[in-house]
Amino acid sequence: MRAKRQRAPTSPLELAHRKSDEQFLTDYLESSSDPSPWVSEWKHPHTDKAYDISLVGSPNITESELQACLSLIEETSRKDYENSSGKWHPEKKLKEMKAPELRYILVRDRETQAIHGFTSLMPTYEEGQPVVYCYEIHLKPGLQGTGLGSLLMNFHTTVAMNLPPVTKVMLTCFLSNQRGLDFYKKIGFEIDEISPVPRKLRFGKVFTPDFSILSKRVRPVLEPTPK
Repeated sequence: MRAKRQRAPTSPLELAHRKSDEQFLTDYLESSSDPSPWVSEWKHPHTDKAYDISLVGSPNITESELQACLSLIEETSRKDYENSSGKWHPEKKLKEMKAPELRYILVRDRETQAIHGFTSLMPTYEEGQPVVYCYEIHLKPGLQGTGLGSLLMNFHTTVAMNLPPVTKVMLTCFLSNQRGLDFYKKIGFEIDEISPVPRKLRFGKVFTPDFSILSKRVRPVLEPTPK
C-alpha cells in the first residue's frame, strides 16, 4: 500500500518550527542586523569576561542544559512563582520547557561552559494573532544590568521582524517582579490588550491577576481589504 504523502506546511510559523537550528539561525537571526546583529560571543562591560552565545531547539537541548536553565529560573524567579496563584512547581515548569517548538538562546561562561543566562522563544498564535512569544529570560545576578538582557530581547524582535506575518513580541511578567516590568517598559513593551484586568466575581469578590501580558509591536497589523 502506498504511503500517504505528508501535507506540506503552509503557515510561515509552521515552516519556522520545521527548520533545523542552523536554518532558524540563518533565516531569522543572522539575516538582519535590526535591531541587533546576531553575535556568538559577548564580553562583560565591567570585567571583560567572555561568554559564548548559541541557539538550540528544545529537541536538541541536553538534559543537563535543561536542568541548568531550570536552576536559573529557580534562582532568579522562585519567589515570584511562590507569591503567585500558580505557585512554584519545578516538574510542571520542566515539562513546559520541553515544548518541541521552543528555541533556546544560551549564554555560557567561556572558561567553564556553565550556563549563566538564557532566553527561550516560540513563534506561535496568541488569540489568533501570529506572535513571537518570549517564554523565559533569566540571567545570573552578575550579568544583570549589563546590557545583555536588552541584547537577548532584541533577538526576539529580530526573529519577529524576519518572520511575517508576525506583528509583535509578547511575554508574561509577574506583577510582583517590578524590576522586570521596569526593564520591559524601558525597551518598548506595553501592556497588551489581552492582558487580564481585575474583575468583580459573584458575591462581590474581586479577582486580581498576579501577572501582566506585555507586547512590543514590530510591524502594523494589515487590515483585510474590503470586498
